[in-house]
Amino acid sequence: MAGVAGAVLAAAHGGSADSGADGAGGPGGSSVPVSTARSAAPPAGAPSHRPPGASRTTSSVTAGNGVFDTAKASGGSVGHGTLRRYKVQVEQGTGVSAADAAREIEGILGDPRSWTADGHDAFQLVSGGAYDFEVKIASPDTVDRICGAAGLHTHGEVNCDVGDQVVVNLKRWQTGSPEFPGPLHDYRALIINHEVGHRIGHGHEGCPGPGLPAPAMMQQIDGLHGCVANAWPYDAHGRYLAGPPVP
Repeated sequence: MAGVAGAVLAAAHGGSADSGADGAGGPGGSSVPVSTARSAAPPAGAPSHRPPGASRTTSSVTAGNGVFDTAKASGGSVGHGTLRRYKVQVEQGTGVSAADAAREIEGILGDPRSWTADGHDAFQLVSGGAYDFEVKIASPDTVDRICGAAGLHTHGEVNCDVGDQVVVNLKRWQTGSPEFPGPLHDYRALIINHEVGHRIGHGHEGCPGPGLPAPAMMQQIDGLHGCVANAWPYDAHGRYLAGPPVP
């Protein structure tokens, strides 16, 4: 993941590794074994849109059981242009509600500072049927297993984007990053914005200059290089927060 959200540790065709429950049959979703998984601080003055309960978690990250709950949550499309449908899955045993995670992610992608501001990308949360990608929140060991199967090395620390999956490390989702001083919800927004940015064709970017907002496509976890931590690809006025391309 970019920026604070993660550092690229390895790359393979069709994916990248970046530096973030309901019980079985619980109300948050349906159970999907790992083996069936398909492969491959905002700018000053901007509202945080932080949902209740999104404060930074300091408790130890728990281990999951390798089975995912699909959030039984869906919504309308947001944005204009190419529509990408996505569903949210959370590994059982992680203590994260699939339904709550889905609504938080839906809010991030629907935020006017996210990718819909480009005028040609749209997103829709679905709970079943056809979809374009999955967002999976998984324990570090499970992330390593899923990403490692595609040749990506996450070392128990970071996220990856492979095939039709955005795989979010529970450690990052629950504890954020020491490089990101903002609210935990904003760090989660950085994870989602960075990885979805890869999906719609954006590469990594560098710091555009001292004191300026770090691009969402910057690997902020590697250091801000004079920029200010930022979770969003666009500012509150619809201006893209760009940086120089990084090979």
